[in-house]
Amino acid sequence: MTATPSRTSEKRRVLLAAPRGYCAGVDRAVIAVEKALEQYGPPIYVRHEIVHNKYVVQTLERKGAIFVEETEEVPEGEIVIFSAHGVAPEVHREAERGKLATIDATCPLVTKVHKEAVRYAKEDYDILLIGHEGHEEVIGTSGEAPEHITLVDGPEDVRNVQVRDPEKVVWLSQTTLSVDETMETVDALQDRYPNLLSPPSDDICYATQNRQTAIKKVAAESDLVLVVGSKNSSNSVRLVETALTAGARDGHLVDNAGEIDEAWLEGVTTVGLSSGASVPDVLVEGVLEWLQERGWEDVELVQPVEEHMQFSLPKELRRDLRSEAAEKAR
Repeated sequence: MTATPSRTSEKRRVLLAAPRGYCAGVDRAVIAVEKALEQYGPPIYVRHEIVHNKYVVQTLERKGAIFVEETEEVPEGEIVIFSAHGVAPEVHREAERGKLATIDATCPLVTKVHKEAVRYAKEDYDILLIGHEGHEEVIGTSGEAPEHITLVDGPEDVRNVQVRDPEKVVWLSQTTLSVDETMETVDALQDRYPNLLSPPSDDICYATQNRQTAIKKVAAESDLVLVVGSKNSSNSVRLVETALTAGARDGHLVDNAGEIDEAWLEGVTTVGLSSGASVPDVLVEGVLEWLQERGWEDVELVQPVEEHMQFSLPKELRRDLRSEAAEKAR
């Protein structure tokens, strides 16, 4: 279903972007923690936040998940789940040394970037990884080939890049970046390195692209855009930036309806609404209810693209679930 916004009406309305919220990788990771808690019982340890969303993390904590920053915090012999953002090979080795059972909930699209890094490193390329310093996904990818990878944190960072051989350079990208920002960085890199190689497929994930496409449609007709998401969620932050660039007069990132400032609604007729890829729709529903109570009752769906992607659960979990099912069938 695609709704096309119109400027002809002055009634208060909400333009609800779709796709929004959970992507297939996030859905897989969250379900993996839930299924592990059901299968093995609490506690289940999770290295770093399973996804970057405060509500999701707190909900899983109440069910018995324990989030840790480092693998060494997990007691010997326990189960640890690696988050959707991926980890470096050294983290897997740490888990082995600690005799931990591991469940790898890394998003398959992030795993694809890891494999590309390994392949290009074996071919002795200098790998220019476009991403934000300190982001968990960047740390994990860099750990696959630290001697070959240089982080490029935006187009302004391109002038600092040094490579061994300008003829053997390839770029990869953090999957949750703004498509426009990434290509701006790529263009700047190509100006310096005309023979820069591109990865075999676009590293920006389908969900990030789809949410940015939808928010651009919504933003062009909105006085105010609200994006539901946590401040440490890269893709959620990028959605606000994309909305402002695409024509929204104002835009804010909120974890939930309780963070909305009513002053933002002064003079506003049209509110655009979306959410990051790690946000459950119950939080969006809360914002819709909050807006409806204040007169924004008309909701129009704006859906320029549809999503049908699904990922299977991590192999370790599938194996044990199958074993349990087979045992029950006997």
